[in-house]
Amino acid sequence: MSRRQLLLLSSSRVYGYKYLELAAEFIQQLLASNDVRQVLFIPYALKDHDKYLEIVKEPLERWGWEVVGIHQFKDPVAAAEKAEAFFIGGGNTFRLLKTLYDLNLIEVIRRRVLEDGIPYIGSSAGTNVATRSIHTTNDMPIVYPPSFEALNLIPFNINPHYVDKDPTSKHMGETREERILQYQELPEAGPVLGLREACVLCIDGDKVTLKGKNASRLFIPGKTPKEITPNSDLSYLLQKT
Repeated sequence: MSRRQLLLLSSSRVYGYKYLELAAEFIQQLLASNDVRQVLFIPYALKDHDKYLEIVKEPLERWGWEVVGIHQFKDPVAAAEKAEAFFIGGGNTFRLLKTLYDLNLIEVIRRRVLEDGIPYIGSSAGTNVATRSIHTTNDMPIVYPPSFEALNLIPFNINPHYVDKDPTSKHMGETREERILQYQELPEAGPVLGLREACVLCIDGDKVTLKGKNASRLFIPGKTPKEITPNSDLSYLLQKT
């Protein structure tokens, strides 16, 4: 079995950077080291697939990689079977996951990544669906996927765009931390990594490393949440609980 290779971004757009620019080094290294020539982009988290594809093409083709959209193929499963690398972008996680189920793409993507070692890049919603489930997405359930279970490329959950409580705010609603802790009251819940903006999770085989500009916040059921600084080793999260 080949090793899994994933880059999971909190967001493609980071303040002060162009689209995907903050993760450019990691993306280029991943694609170049696997001799990737063409990236298969999966735009199902947004409605306008063609427009989304053009946004993604600009940086990746400038860096030297051809990009094609899976929606351009009559048979998306066959396209996924032949893909050299996957990139799933952000948008609405429920719409994205439902479409992956509707088009029978869950199993083929999982197998290609976990068994064939095909590189996977996810951002925001694309990061959510790479995990065990979408229970910790921030998105509204605008459609109904048949299950919250996702690609399960990693055995823990992520909360992209994680934000901390603003002590100067008069908003009295629940914080992101409170919502994650509520999820972890469920007996089946496992670890959740609150991935702040400008963070990238790099997964190479059984090695998990936090990269980027900011710390992230790790929630493990029954334990006090803790800060995870860049370059920290999180490989222990791959141990299924």
